[in-house]
Amino acid sequence: MPLVVFCGLPYSGKSRRAEELRGALVAEGHTVYVVSDAAVLGAEDATVYGDSMREKALRGALRAGVERRLSRHDVVILDSLNYIKGFRYELYCLARAARTTLCLVYCVKPGGLSGEPQVADTEENRNRNASVSWRPRSEAGERPQITGTNFLREPRAVDSVINGTALAEITKELEPGKTGIPDPPTLVIPDSSTSHVPSAFYPPELLEALMRRFEAPDSRNRWDRPLFTLVGLEEPLPLVEIRAALFENRAPPPHQATQSQPLASGNFLHQLDQVTSQVLVGLMEAQKSAVPGDFIKLPGTSETLQFTRPLSMAELSRLRRQFISYTKMHPNNENLPQLANMFLQYLSKSLH
Repeated sequence: MPLVVFCGLPYSGKSRRAEELRGALVAEGHTVYVVSDAAVLGAEDATVYGDSMREKALRGALRAGVERRLSRHDVVILDSLNYIKGFRYELYCLARAARTTLCLVYCVKPGGLSGEPQVADTEENRNRNASVSWRPRSEAGERPQITGTNFLREPRAVDSVINGTALAEITKELEPGKTGIPDPPTLVIPDSSTSHVPSAFYPPELLEALMRRFEAPDSRNRWDRPLFTLVGLEEPLPLVEIRAALFENRAPPPHQATQSQPLASGNFLHQLDQVTSQVLVGLMEAQKSAVPGDFIKLPGTSETLQFTRPLSMAELSRLRRQFISYTKMHPNNENLPQLANMFLQYLSKSLH
């Protein structure tokens, strides 16, 4: 069954959207598995994205988790940043090898696409289950404003967010006219019983680094389509379109590199070597009495080879090695009776 890949920067709503999609699919009777950073990281924190070696190990674990669950019977949701297009291509190859469909859900914070994301100054209020934005104080005593609300928090409250601890319950409500700026939209704090609580905390410098490294999806790439872009948490999840992409679309055609090679008998290579050697011996003998324009036919074969010029053993041996190398890449026991004819066809096309 299909693979759903979520993509986006931290705090863009990926985990909540993944949980929303999982609930909708489970309600329809599908078996759904979610592979996420939180499940793979365990006790580790999100600073793994600041270490290239640890991040590479994380991507390997995520890929293994997807590959382990991917089948024709279950839906797999990958909830991670997936900001590297090369890694998304690997996931596409996994889906193609499993002959199942795939779609990409791109989560973006309001204010711009993640090609130029606006999340550099975002921190997570983990105790309140709400994302807030903050600005560092430019002068001592200046109160940082919580973007998107009409609240001003005391300096120590913001410091506690920066330090990764709980926000202090020190708020002061001001009337819109006293702030000196237009009244922004009111912050809606989700219900703690239903909202997703992120398990990762991203320092500001790590967010900026991820912004610079982020490779936004492009629907022109086959591994990034079908692509669904969701801006903010207010935009409804396009369940009808996602369901059609997953269950009504055709799976990507299998590629030779993703298919298992057909089984060959233990003596396939021995017979291949023996048959091609016999063909060369027969050709060298037949051309002794042939004249240009004759068609040479060997015993036990239905194919003929037009004789145009004398052929040396060195030239025939070189073509024989090429034919053996190609045939070893496509072994098939069904081709054993036709090996001599196939070799003669190969010689005929290569010599003319």
